[in-house]
Amino acid sequence: MRRLSIIAGLAVSLFVIQSCEKKDTGETTVTIKQSTVRDLPADTIVALVNGQPVGVGKFTFYSFESNAIVPSSDSASTKWDLGFRGSTIIINGGNSGPGQGGAFVFTGTFDELKKVPADSTFRIDNAPAAYAIPLGSNRGWYVYSPQTTLLTPIPGRVLVIKTAKGKYAIVEILNYYKGGVTPAVSASDDIKLKTQRFYTFRYAYQSDGSMNF
Repeated sequence: MRRLSIIAGLAVSLFVIQSCEKKDTGETTVTIKQSTVRDLPADTIVALVNGQPVGVGKFTFYSFESNAIVPSSDSASTKWDLGFRGSTIIINGGNSGPGQGGAFVFTGTFDELKKVPADSTFRIDNAPAAYAIPLGSNRGWYVYSPQTTLLTPIPGRVLVIKTAKGKYAIVEILNYYKGGVTPAVSASDDIKLKTQRFYTFRYAYQSDGSMNF
């Protein structure tokens, strides 16, 4: 029989800071929604099985348009844009969802990305063989250190997203730990396990369908 060790329950709070920026393009004035999401739970650790941390295996779905978590009951709809489970981020497209979603990882800063390059290629999910947002250390948005057992976002990596409804957003993952604070290298494994899989990220969402930010 496998040994099951339950980790203490986690109180989950999700904080969202939102602002809107109006830009005059010379013809029309469009509003770009900018938000910071804190402590988004992504299948947080609930147990240890044979010494390995596990969650319940479910994604947390998020909508840029509504700036909110979407219930799992709507996972087969176009109401969500990204899904988070551990370090895996899926898009609502390909075989992950019925939407028009796609994504690629842009090398550069969030603040400097004012327009998605016209020749950009948006990938779709082909899970589990491949994902639009690549899995693995130093392949997408994060690096994982076996020595420190910590996962850290890579500076200068921006997720460029085509949403489920064909709009566009840019996303910067800021932290992977509760409270937006990465545990110290010297912290216990128990602390690292209990506080991981809580995303803090910021995004800009362009509601008019253009690629301008």
